[in-house]
Amino acid sequence: MVRRRFSFAKQALALPAGVLLLVVGVGFALVARWFDGELTDQYATRALAVAHTVAADPAIAGAAAVDDPGHALPARAEAARAASGALFVVITNRRGIRLAHPNPQRLYEPVSTDPSEVLNGHDTMNVERGTLGLSARGKTPLRDGQGRIVGEVSVGFEAGKIRGYVLSQLAIAALLAGGALALGLGGSALLTRRLKRLTLGLEPHELADLVREREAVLHGISEGVLAVDAVGRVSVCNDEAARLLAVQPETGDPVAKLNLPPALLTAMAGENPADNLITVAGDRVLVATYRDVRRDGRDLGGVLTLRDRTDLENITRELDSVRTLSTALRAQRHEFANRLHVLSGLLQNGHRSEALEFLHAVSDPVPLADAAVDDPYLQAFVAAKTAEAAEKDVRLTLADTSWVGARVTAPVEVTTVLGILVDNALEAARLGARRPARVDLALLEDGDVLHISVVDSGAGVPETLGERIFTAGVSTRDGDGRGLGLALARQAARRLGGDVRLARASGDGHGAVLEAKLPGALA
Repeated sequence: MVRRRFSFAKQALALPAGVLLLVVGVGFALVARWFDGELTDQYATRALAVAHTVAADPAIAGAAAVDDPGHALPARAEAARAASGALFVVITNRRGIRLAHPNPQRLYEPVSTDPSEVLNGHDTMNVERGTLGLSARGKTPLRDGQGRIVGEVSVGFEAGKIRGYVLSQLAIAALLAGGALALGLGGSALLTRRLKRLTLGLEPHELADLVREREAVLHGISEGVLAVDAVGRVSVCNDEAARLLAVQPETGDPVAKLNLPPALLTAMAGENPADNLITVAGDRVLVATYRDVRRDGRDLGGVLTLRDRTDLENITRELDSVRTLSTALRAQRHEFANRLHVLSGLLQNGHRSEALEFLHAVSDPVPLADAAVDDPYLQAFVAAKTAEAAEKDVRLTLADTSWVGARVTAPVEVTTVLGILVDNALEAARLGARRPARVDLALLEDGDVLHISVVDSGAGVPETLGERIFTAGVSTRDGDGRGLGLALARQAARRLGGDVRLARASGDGHGAVLEAKLPGALA
């Protein structure tokens, strides 16, 4: 059986409440004790002051010295008691015999407490229990005109009266303490409620589990994850996202200041939906998906997930190259079979001279590509693209000024750039209005630098686009998955230290002119 945990909200409320109760309770007890002692001392001091006042009367001292033969002291003591509100005012002679007492039956009896200290000339203050009950007392010696001690004066205030006053004051203090306690508990409740709202109602152990799971998931998956809060600041960026985007953001950095592709910034701004959005970041092709995150109607930001499609894109282009070569080989196979059929027919019909002429015709020197281009990669590429262009009813020609005598040292980058430029040109020529449709290709060696120029007979690039055609997602034609080729071509060229540029958007009799410079591409 799983034991239910005491919720953090209740703990956060119970702990301050307990501390407040303890502090207020202990403080109240200490204040009550101090106040009780302080008030008792004040009443004892007051009793001593009244005793000093009574003892200062020479008539009272004179009467006490002769044991009050006229019985005047009880009346004088009662007057002083009534005036001061004391419990009693007692006057004794030198031997401690009462000469004045509130209870007449106690007259001429020894006092109930030891009078020796006072009769020896010392004032005393204490709380004692006598014949009239517990009281705060002040005692002082009674002296005659020559300063001789002739008795004592004892004044007491009832302890019950002191306790009643203390309790009345403590009741007021208790109300104030209760108010402070209620205010503290209310503040704790508000703090707990805010804390619960900030943590979305999750318990601390649940938050800890979430953090551990998040770290395990974020750093254990092959996808990049970039999360932003509601105001567009980075809250999470795992290692894969940092690698794919080539950024190292800190928590709290504005996502707008990161060097991200415009398509991603637009998607994260909510301007366009991002679901399997294909874009280019650096030298990588990425598939991005952006989702808004909400909880209980509250905007918490969004999460951008990234998948690396670079390898898949490279494989796709390699497959396209293989398909192009196979198409060219299939066309050559058909052509070769037709030639064999013609040669076989001539020989079977005895036309030996015509057969020899046909053999000479079909065994002419290699095509122009082989003569102008010595590298096998470029030869195969030009041959394959020529066959592909013919199938699209487009004529692909290699310019007479082309010359490449060195070997290609970066075949991947070269075929990527050349393939994208030629493919785009073939498509533009096929869709263009000019006929015959054509594409002119020029390849020129300059040391270890390979220069490429591609001209098509298409409609050209609109002036509103210009250099923007090299931005991922920007294309002259509509459709999903377009606008990546030229961005990839430029990135492949820049990996070699070169570039791809739009030389002319259009011109008389031709469409766009694209040029590429690939340093270090040739041996």
